[in-house]
Amino acid sequence: MNKVELNPKLPVLIVDDETYHLESCSALLYGCGVSNQVRISDSREVIPFLSSTPVELVVMDLLMPHVGGRELLDKIAARWPEIPVIIMTGVGEVDIAVDCMRNGAYDYLQKPVDGSRFTSTVTRALEFGGLRRENSSLKHYLLSDDLENPETFREIVSKDRVMRAIFQYVESIAKSSFPVLITGETGVGKELIAKSIHLASKVKGEFVPVNTAGLDDNMFSDTLFGHQKGAYTGADRDRKGLIERAAGGTLFLDEIGDLTEASQVKLLRLLQEREYYPLGSDLPKMSLARIVTATQKDVHQAQEKGEFRSDLFYRLQTHHIHIPPLRERLDDIPPLIDHFLELGAMDLGKKKPTPPVELYTLLSNYHFPGNVRELQSLIQDAVSMHKGKILSIIGIREKLARNRKSSPVSEEKKAASNNGGRLYLPQQETGLFPTLKEVEKYLIGEAMRRAGSNQTIAAEMLGLSRAALNKRLNREAKG
Repeated sequence: MNKVELNPKLPVLIVDDETYHLESCSALLYGCGVSNQVRISDSREVIPFLSSTPVELVVMDLLMPHVGGRELLDKIAARWPEIPVIIMTGVGEVDIAVDCMRNGAYDYLQKPVDGSRFTSTVTRALEFGGLRRENSSLKHYLLSDDLENPETFREIVSKDRVMRAIFQYVESIAKSSFPVLITGETGVGKELIAKSIHLASKVKGEFVPVNTAGLDDNMFSDTLFGHQKGAYTGADRDRKGLIERAAGGTLFLDEIGDLTEASQVKLLRLLQEREYYPLGSDLPKMSLARIVTATQKDVHQAQEKGEFRSDLFYRLQTHHIHIPPLRERLDDIPPLIDHFLELGAMDLGKKKPTPPVELYTLLSNYHFPGNVRELQSLIQDAVSMHKGKILSIIGIREKLARNRKSSPVSEEKKAASNNGGRLYLPQQETGLFPTLKEVEKYLIGEAMRRAGSNQTIAAEMLGLSRAALNKRLNREAKG
């Protein structure tokens, strides 16, 4: 006889002192494929049970005799912070439930529980529980066996397939003497990739980074190539340029899209002839450094407009690496959060806080114009203000709300807006023009889907208060 495989591997624990609600929740779980479940009606048994049996998720009532849901939540969050907890409340207990979310609960549901909302909330909680377990082993996770030297990329926290392909490409071009162009938005980690190229090449020289943004031609030449005594007023002695310091190593030029035309000519000569002239010298010097460049600008578009030399552009992109923005690699958000929490706690001499599961949903629905660097700043600031065991995300939520309001509207978004946005509106003659009620239903449904059924996050996406969204959801449920 074949053994029936339970789903999920660890049980879902349901806690309620009312037998009817226990059976109702159990039936709803079976309906969405959750067959591995445990029911407890006496709240005093919960902590002993958890002490001996690992679980995937806890769904429990707020008001129970003996040990209340709030007290149980505090104990679970303290001892098993990796377990998502869903609170079930009565109509008059919403404020208490919201407070529970601030102290570690994943979400709350009002009684009588709506079936579809219950199953969708449980499903999302189980998914995020799986993500949290994966994050706990991040320190031991390097990369696939396809990489020859995974330690080369130890500073880059990623589990994204595109990033892994970039790592493999880096290894394949690491020993090439040709230049490398790295493109991507600000904050995606272009310098980290440049360092990885340097490490993978196994050259003995230094990695020397130079930010060329804001450098005029004289400053560019003096910084890179150095000068002789008397080359200009104040040059009272010879000075070697950074390219000489990078001999036998890697010279990383960041923001080359901002170079003046004169500086572009000098860089082109450096790449073609591998020689340069220190300021005030008529004798060329040979370059012994590998050149890696980066920019957040669209250099291809710039060269088409005549703002960037075509010959330099094609020379630079002999090897080209484009790093996708964080919003296109959402799988990296959980491990990055875990990494930055650890760094922030270490830097501030604090104990690493536990992030609420809601944080992953909140950040996965943000566009991150500053990419990984912005995420690090958000987490670092949250850790600096952290006092309890569960990381407070109130400050993060407020920052994201401000950033959404202040972000400039891109041309792409303007075009989408002029064409009706993301909603398809059929021609008038079809007679299928949607009603306001239909549009509202669609927007609320899409926001709830993206927010993982978390009403707080969905309300923020819609520009509503949670109470207003809850009122619309209840109205929709009643038909």
